[in-house]
Amino acid sequence: MVFIVMALVGVASGIVGALIGLGGGVILVPALLFLGTSFAFFPDLSPQKIVGLSVIMMIFTGLSSTLAYMKVRTVDYKSGLIFFAGSAPGTIIGAFVNKNLDLPSFNLYFGILLVFLSLLLLLRDRLKAVRWFVDNGRKTTFIDNQNKEYIYGYPIWFALLLTFFVGVASGLFGIGGGSIIVPAMILLFLFPPHVAIGTSMFMVFLSALVNSVTHISLGNVPWIYTLAVVPGAYMGAKIGAKLNKRLNSEMLVTILRIVLLILGLRSIYEGIFSS
Repeated sequence: MVFIVMALVGVASGIVGALIGLGGGVILVPALLFLGTSFAFFPDLSPQKIVGLSVIMMIFTGLSSTLAYMKVRTVDYKSGLIFFAGSAPGTIIGAFVNKNLDLPSFNLYFGILLVFLSLLLLLRDRLKAVRWFVDNGRKTTFIDNQNKEYIYGYPIWFALLLTFFVGVASGLFGIGGGSIIVPAMILLFLFPPHVAIGTSMFMVFLSALVNSVTHISLGNVPWIYTLAVVPGAYMGAKIGAKLNKRLNSEMLVTILRIVLLILGLRSIYEGIFSS
């Protein structure tokens, strides 16, 4: 039963992560925390082990999604490598900070992050794009299948600084970082949405490789559970990448905003009142 639940959570994480470029960890981690604390499905999983499991999963969701987006040429490799250069050191720092967090502290800080992400998704379509970063940075031109031209860009120093903090959050909480970087790529750097998602998943894949090495060295990976989560997430990521090309994902984003807000508020409550 436990392995079936794990596999289903993995599939859901892979679909949502690939569909809107989140990486999947932002679904897996709160889902396992909720199931573990409310229903005692996984009494042996500490927050550190859930994060370690999420990081291993993101290697495969990131790879699966990246391969799919490579086929439709919506991955900006140069930008992905620049973002990875900023995020990689951050993931290492975040992983070492993670080992000192007890469950109430993890719940509290993770809940605050989830609420922030839900508000970011809520405001994403209402915020005006900022041209300063494009006008004062490295520019790239992209022409989509409808021959629509996009010009996007960013100062490299700012991209490295931003992705460093994204990396810290990824290493600390086991999220892919796409939940933060995708809105920034669209609003600040003016990336076309599909290129932002494809490039984000490429960065998630590379960052997860570094992140996993750190969490493995800290003993944070429950390998037995990867047998259920990884195949489910890999298949889910393939489904999500295909749906991305066919669907308007706005309804899913709306649902995700509500779910993240509820999970975030619950996590904050658990962090405050279970200590």
